[in-house]
Amino acid sequence: MTTIQQIKHQLMELQEPNDWLIELEADTRKGVQQAIIQWRARYEKKQALIQEFQKKIAFDDSYRSSRVLFVAGIDEAGRGPLAGPVVTAAVILPEDCSALIGLDDSKKVSKEKRQEFARLIKEQAVAYAIHVQPVQVIDELNIYQATKQSMEIAISELEIAPHVVIADAMNLHTSCLCYSVIKGDEKSLTIAAASILAKTTRDALMNELHDEFPWYAFNENAGYGTAKHLQGLETHGLCEHHRKSFEPIKTMWRDRQ
Repeated sequence: MTTIQQIKHQLMELQEPNDWLIELEADTRKGVQQAIIQWRARYEKKQALIQEFQKKIAFDDSYRSSRVLFVAGIDEAGRGPLAGPVVTAAVILPEDCSALIGLDDSKKVSKEKRQEFARLIKEQAVAYAIHVQPVQVIDELNIYQATKQSMEIAISELEIAPHVVIADAMNLHTSCLCYSVIKGDEKSLTIAAASILAKTTRDALMNELHDEFPWYAFNENAGYGTAKHLQGLETHGLCEHHRKSFEPIKTMWRDRQ
């Protein structure tokens, strides 16, 4: 008789339900039944990811036509924090991007998965561009206009010009058609890919700033106003990477003058 361990190994290799699985269900051993339940849970989770992936692909495909081949998605990371740049990314994905099954908005993906997806996106993208908008520009223009400008720069720096751009709830001026999509990072694969590149790039930059200014805990809070960050501000004051147009930084900067 096949051991439970051997059956578990066979189930790990099984990709789709088959006659063997049906026959296996007649095995009354508790360990076998538990292994089948676990396999079906994994299978259903995988099918759900595939369905969500296909839904995102179909959304992007709705912007394509016989004359529209390259659809670029664009997104940002870092509009809300008290410190650090805002980072935007533009991505054009290939027709076959099945390696990106499971890709979602960066906020819904674990740190480890974000890193892996960022690597895959850079490997497989038809083109991608990342722009880092410094704090000085944010303070000069305001965060909305600075983000908008950064997105438009990222699009212009794509090595292959897109025929259409879809942006996550931003109205942009581009040389091609551009659509603003509410919750675009949830609906579009290309926008989700852009959100991953923007987020991982910004996190890496904030980790570098942490090495220089460890008392703000930028590696933990990415510049947001957490208790540790605010304590660092109270103890050490501002640094050049804080946004002087954001409260409470704005008041602290004014009082220092």
